[in-house]
Amino acid sequence: MPVIESNGGQIWRRRDRTQTLLRWGMWLIGTAVFLYCWKQISDATTWFFVWDAPRIANDIWTRATPPKWEYITQLGRPIWDTLNIATLGTMISLCIAVPVAFLAARNTTPSRFIIRPLALLIIVSTRSINSLIWALLLIAIIGPGVLAGVVAIAIRSIGFCAKLLYEAIEEIDESQVEAVTATGASRWQVMAYGIVPQILPAFAGIAVFRWDINIRESTVLGLVGAGGIGLQLQSSLNVLAWPQVSLILLVILLAVVISEWVSAKVRGAII
Repeated sequence: MPVIESNGGQIWRRRDRTQTLLRWGMWLIGTAVFLYCWKQISDATTWFFVWDAPRIANDIWTRATPPKWEYITQLGRPIWDTLNIATLGTMISLCIAVPVAFLAARNTTPSRFIIRPLALLIIVSTRSINSLIWALLLIAIIGPGVLAGVVAIAIRSIGFCAKLLYEAIEEIDESQVEAVTATGASRWQVMAYGIVPQILPAFAGIAVFRWDINIRESTVLGLVGAGGIGLQLQSSLNVLAWPQVSLILLVILLAVVISEWVSAKVRGAII
């Protein structure tokens, strides 16, 4: 924006006076909000423990090393339960998420004013609650164990998978759908031959990606009693068995790395 000087020359500025003042005003407000929030956090913090944290961390590290390698014989079943929780939970969620996604997509829903809002409500409600909270609720209903973990992972994953899938459905090439419809195909045939082939790569990618996420989430469900290796971690933490804790953390890290590698390979093969 040009600004005329008294000698008739011009200088160019990115913003005029009003925009500059508004920008600085926003920075001032943001700084004030940050300082207020920091004060609230500072007042609620016991700074003695913060300053003492390096010593405590070093003490725990000393106690936790080396890991108790012989304890690994007791981690086979828990890590297997963790993998089962993630895998079964993902499979159950996909079975529910697929029809929900078709009901939520604008171009496939039978009713935009009744059914689609209900499908979107299912997606939002299942995504808005963390899997740990679902696990706590399910443990109170069906009791502790692997089943509660599987159902918690499944419920949590429904909204994630359905949201990504219905967005993929809405982005399909409508010309292919019109071509199948022009042959006189029924609604189900149009869906099977005009829509499903277009979203299969997206579906496979979503399934593998969610399974990878669920591996991570299922490792901590045992902390609330939902089975898996997290249960062993909680037991070791309760008795302050730090060498066992470090070994469990290494096993969890290894499981996550392997799942990430498998996920990347599968997604690469699909794409």
